[in-house]
Order: sequence, then structure tokens, then C-alpha cells
Amino acid sequence: MTQWILLAAETAEGGLFDLDATLPLMAIQFLLLATILNILFYKPLGKAIDDRAGYVQGQLNQAKKQKQEAIALAQQYEQELKEVRKQSQGIIGTAQSEAQKIVTEQVQQAQQEVIAERQKASEQIEAERVQALSSLEQEVSALSRQILEKVIGLEFVR
Repeated sequence: MTQWILLAAETAEGGLFDLDATLPLMAIQFLLLATILNILFYKPLGKAIDDRAGYVQGQLNQAKKQKQEAIALAQQYEQELKEVRKQSQGIIGTAQSEAQKIVTEQVQQAQQEVIAERQKASEQIEAERVQALSSLEQEVSALSRQILEKVIGLEFVR
């Protein structure tokens, strides 16, 4: 190979484009260098790039799958949350109606107790009134007798 280079150097006349033995020698060197670079650098580098691209694509696919699963789970939880809210609203409504029923019953019971107490008090007042009238009649009778006795007693004196 060095003979070719020396031969090419001796035959060079100095033109801009000399087509002597240098051109095929340069072409062979270029092809040899391209083959060596391809074997040593480009193929391993291409394989590493392809491996990395495959890894990245796999990770992207896995991330998409996980995202879809997360969205499905979130929708499921939202649905369950809606159902739980409905149930809690139903329970709250039931509790409120039961509380209202209890309050109504207690108010009615209290009203009945008040009416009973009023009636009892009214009866007691009526009994006391009758007793007071009876007592008053007795006193009026006694006073009337005393007055009569004094009036009659005065007439006898005159």
C-alpha cells in the first residue's frame, strides 16, 4: 500500500484533478475506513440507539397502560363515591324523618299531658269553688241567724 502512495506521489504532475493511481487508492482507503468504522462504531452505536428506543417505547406503552388503569380506577371510585353519597343522603333523610316523627309524638304527648293537667286543675278549682260556696252559705246562714237574733232580740227589748 505504501508503494502505491509513493507511486502516486512520483507521478503527480500537480494538476487540479489528476486521475492517476491516487484516485483508486483513495477510494479503497475510504471504503476500508468506512467498513472499519461501520463494524467498530456504527453498528454497536446503532444497536444501542435501537435498544434505547425500544426501551423508551416499552416504557411509554407501560405508562399509557398505567394511565388507562388509573383513569378506570378513578372513574370506578367516582361512581362508588356517588353511590355512597346517595346512600348517605338516604340515611340522613330517614334520620330526619324519624327525628321529626319523634318530635311530633313528644309534642302531642306533652299537649295531652297539658290538657290532662288543665282538666285536673279545672276539676280541682270547681271542687274548691263548690266547697267555698258551701262554706260561704254556711257562714251566711250563721250570720243571718245572728242578725236575726239581734234584730229579734232588740225588738223584744223595746
